[in-house]
Amino acid sequence: MMDLRRIPDRWRRLPVVVRDLPFPLLLIVLSFLPALHGQETQVGDLPKRPFDALAAVILVVETLPLAVRRRYPGASLALVVLGFTLAELGSYHMVAGTAVAFALVSAGAHLDHHRRIAVLALTAVYVPLAVTLHRMGSPEGVSGFVVFYLVAAMGWCAGSWLRSTRIAEAERRRRIAEATRTAERTRIARELHDVVTHHVTAMVVQTEAARYLTAAPDRLEETLGSISETGRRAIGDLRHLLDLLNPDHDTGTTRAPSAGDLGTLIDQTRKAGQPVDFKEEGEKAESSGSAEFVTYRVVQEALTNALKYAHGSRTVVHVQYGDRDITVEVGNDGSGTRAGSPGGSGRGLAGLRERVDALGGEFRADGQAGGGFVVRARIPARTS
Repeated sequence: MMDLRRIPDRWRRLPVVVRDLPFPLLLIVLSFLPALHGQETQVGDLPKRPFDALAAVILVVETLPLAVRRRYPGASLALVVLGFTLAELGSYHMVAGTAVAFALVSAGAHLDHHRRIAVLALTAVYVPLAVTLHRMGSPEGVSGFVVFYLVAAMGWCAGSWLRSTRIAEAERRRRIAEATRTAERTRIARELHDVVTHHVTAMVVQTEAARYLTAAPDRLEETLGSISETGRRAIGDLRHLLDLLNPDHDTGTTRAPSAGDLGTLIDQTRKAGQPVDFKEEGEKAESSGSAEFVTYRVVQEALTNALKYAHGSRTVVHVQYGDRDITVEVGNDGSGTRAGSPGGSGRGLAGLRERVDALGGEFRADGQAGGGFVVRARIPARTS
């Protein structure tokens, strides 16, 4: 049996001309119904002439072009107006005269070029028509012809309003799509910065240290093993990020780093030669996934900067979990040395500030009075 629920989808997939064809056919049928005689759309109010072969031709010219009113709005409007003009001059009063109103609305909505010329041409056609009908004995009067023209103009204006609304909506969607792409590029840049900078900085620092360990094979082997481990971890994180960029990837199978991974991060930093004191207090709040992710990134970036600019200095990481927020403080005494890694661009701290601000938190990164640097962040764990 045919699934009736799929009929609307199949209908929408049909060509627009096919979907627009039933309406003009309906107007043709209605024009022959005796019950609608006397309800015709006409102007001039001349005595009605019976249908004949010419009337049938005019009826086709007046209605069938509505099938292409969205694809070829200008041609459709011209043919419909031609049919309507011939019908009025021949005194063939037809229900199908309503086609003029629909052609005007469609042209106002879908005609993209020469819109002013179209309006002037319609006016240029209507004025001689009204004069001719008046000379043929029309009792309509000037006011009647003016009212008909104004009603027709309202149809065009209605279509123009629909067109402007459609254009405004398309522009709104374009701006949203552009903003979404910009936000996504920014997010990807942050992730790449966080992943690449941390691991590469650790590898550079460890490589620099390995130069001075040639006389201590055991320590040299340990350092080289740590460099290799860091490189593999960097490759794994990059693959994870590339998976997230793949639209066919199941995001449910991957897990972003969170506050629960801070212990591993601290161990990696210690292996890179940075003495780190780590302290956690409190219990994690429920539904704080985004907050924990940002917490991880704050600590990661602060430790990366410590490796770069204060390698070997004592670094303290303090994370406190409250009922409504997570407080992070990472500081060093500045007694270390600057590593041989390239200088920073400032994107890291700026990205952290944006991450924290997005959650409604607070972020500060300042130098300490006695030397060193400290990063502080308050990250809301709940939105309620």
